[in-house]
Amino acid sequence: MRRVSEEVLANKKMGSLVFMMVIPSILAQLVNLLYNIVDRIYIGNMSDPTISSYALGGLGICSPIIILVSAFSFFVSGGGAPLASRELGKNNKQHAEKILGNGFIILCFFAIVLGILSYVFRKPLLFLIGATDNNYFYAESYLSIYLIGTLFVQLTTGLNQFISGQGKSLTAMITVLIGAILNIALDPLFIFVFDMGVKGAALATIISQFVSCLFVLMVLLNKNTSLHLKLECLKIDWKIVKDIFVVGIASFVMAATESIIGFVLNGQLQKYGGDDYVSTLTILTSCMMLITVPISGFTQGVTPIIAYNYGAKLKSRLKSCYFITLFTCFIYCSLFALIMILFPEIFARLFTKNLALIDLTKKYLKAFIGGMIIFGIQRACQTTFIALGEAKYALFIALLRKIILLVPFAFIFPLLFGVGGVFYAECVADSLAATICGTLFLFRFKKILGSMEEKKMVQQ
Repeated sequence: MRRVSEEVLANKKMGSLVFMMVIPSILAQLVNLLYNIVDRIYIGNMSDPTISSYALGGLGICSPIIILVSAFSFFVSGGGAPLASRELGKNNKQHAEKILGNGFIILCFFAIVLGILSYVFRKPLLFLIGATDNNYFYAESYLSIYLIGTLFVQLTTGLNQFISGQGKSLTAMITVLIGAILNIALDPLFIFVFDMGVKGAALATIISQFVSCLFVLMVLLNKNTSLHLKLECLKIDWKIVKDIFVVGIASFVMAATESIIGFVLNGQLQKYGGDDYVSTLTILTSCMMLITVPISGFTQGVTPIIAYNYGAKLKSRLKSCYFITLFTCFIYCSLFALIMILFPEIFARLFTKNLALIDLTKKYLKAFIGGMIIFGIQRACQTTFIALGEAKYALFIALLRKIILLVPFAFIFPLLFGVGGVFYAECVADSLAATICGTLFLFRFKKILGSMEEKKMVQQ
């Protein structure tokens, strides 16, 4: 028998359901946004502009490694959680809990292996990305401490979607809220009061991640949830592992390519510009997060709705949810990209007092986030592909934007336009990827809908 939260996914009026599911998820991601950039804001506004510039660059240098390690959790959150939601839609709770159990084992394995490897090879990795004698100390100090919390990051990020996927988006939001608020509170204490600088920022982060991880585990161990961790489900089932990886690879690639791009862009900027340009990229990517992270919260909220109703074969509800997703993603991304284009200095001063970095941000922010004007199309289509289990299409789109387009552009454009070409490459790649993605989705979605048999549902 279905629980109340599952009945809501199947029967509640779509507009109300989307609102109910995405608001907690968006709020969680807004808080998570602070979680991710508050370190940069505090470090970038330290009293000495020169030191703060190098420290800010050091944090930016760490980002590709941190993103890459975190990306492996997306195999489980992006693959296992939608699979579990679809199984709940088929009223197959037992198999959904086996998926959760296998996801937990995978995350623990990733945490151990990735944490050790990243720590052992941190020095060559940081210099490979673009660290210099000026910012290496800050990068290494932050990363060494941050990696201690690898297990907490993997479990929190990988398992939280299983909470949202069973209709408990408010609980999923609280998970992020707890850690983020704690991080925001501890940062100034460790950075300024205890005078620990970047080490304090890293320590505040791992303490916050530990608390969030504990909350996630408490929720999933509670027998009153539709899905909960059971000892008998903590056994490797290679077919389930394969299914998780097949569906989750697109989410992994989407996250991992951000890391690869960090390697490439930092390296190119160090080659053609120097430390100030690397620090400027940290500011520009932080500004882009103000667009992409909230919209990620929205898509996380609608993913279980799409997955559940697809599994339940509720065709009209599936269509309705997709169009709401497309409209919302497009309007949000377009609006905030235009605001940044019109007022770049406001966003520059949020992250730094260094006048040189402010001038560079004003010069290049417009170009860097220009492609975000139509990025919402790609985000909506890619999210729907993932929720429907269309792994090969979602994977292609994930590869298209960053690997197929941006990486080559990042090497070619500087030869034509100098250091500014590195920033222009992002805009062109984002615009082309969104256009291609939207066109591909138009044809594929029609075919998927045509193959579905409509089932009746009862509106609440």
